[in-house]
Amino acid sequence: MHARLKTALAAGAAIVALALSGCAASSEAATDDASAGGDWPRTIEHVNGSTEIPAQPANIVSTSITLTGTLLAIDAPVTATATTTPSAITDDEGFFSQWADVAHDRGVTSLYPNLEFDEEAVIAAAPDLIVVSSTGADATADQYDKLSAIAPTIVLNYGDESWQELAETLGEATGHEAEAKKVVADFDQRVADVAAKITVPDGTANAIVWNGVEGQTAFAKPGGSHAELLDALGFDVEGAPDEYDLSETAREDFAFLSIENTTAALTGSTVFLVSGGDATADDFADTKVLANTPAVKAGNVHALGDTSFRIDYYSASQIVDIVESDFA
Repeated sequence: MHARLKTALAAGAAIVALALSGCAASSEAATDDASAGGDWPRTIEHVNGSTEIPAQPANIVSTSITLTGTLLAIDAPVTATATTTPSAITDDEGFFSQWADVAHDRGVTSLYPNLEFDEEAVIAAAPDLIVVSSTGADATADQYDKLSAIAPTIVLNYGDESWQELAETLGEATGHEAEAKKVVADFDQRVADVAAKITVPDGTANAIVWNGVEGQTAFAKPGGSHAELLDALGFDVEGAPDEYDLSETAREDFAFLSIENTTAALTGSTVFLVSGGDATADDFADTKVLANTPAVKAGNVHALGDTSFRIDYYSASQIVDIVESDFA
């Protein structure tokens, strides 16, 4: 789709969003009233079935470091989260960098480190709601029966749902519907504003995770979180041909390619590097077998930052800031 048309559509969507947000104001107030008035118990449908939550949670633990970002974004009372091994994308305690400061300010503690599930730690936290992922390295859905015996537990799949969709579900599960609607509406408005002011290059774009010539390259798929965000900003993101995908189990968000097929699939006039900074961009652009790909020839290679792989409100906002800076 032509870039100008996509920009126009994005602007149109923004107008609709504004109208809807205005209409939603009264319903938000009603929701607040309902929550304050005790609109509980609630039954939440999720990946592992349905769970009744008897009262508005006040002590939530997250066994998914990825979902913790969305809980923080909607101001849900998450008190402890699983943390990962400290690296370039975390702080020293294993909190994701994009929301570590927010978590520390709110007193969130590490439930257990290195994503090594610890049932005793969950019991000790005495939660009244447990949030679990069914996908990714932080998935603990196989512990659902144990966790459900401790507290009401909901299992979400961040691999096939955007952070906005997850925010809606988590808002309902925690009684923070109004906060979820507001953070999504504010973000959508920010995306529409940036889409209206940037200049999108002609042609399509690829969004990839570059792991060097010895590793597989992950191509963002249309419909996945990265492609949807870039599409909303005015880019036309192309995925890789299905026959090139080496994944043992097909994913909704990324396909994994050998270096040989990476060169063939990089047809976009623009390439976004997910989970990478300037050093990754330099390595990508200097790789000889990629020298004749359209984006490298045009010098249109853009790193989206080290925290851009797991998209939550915070990392998505950072991506929008980078795109605005690079294309305004």
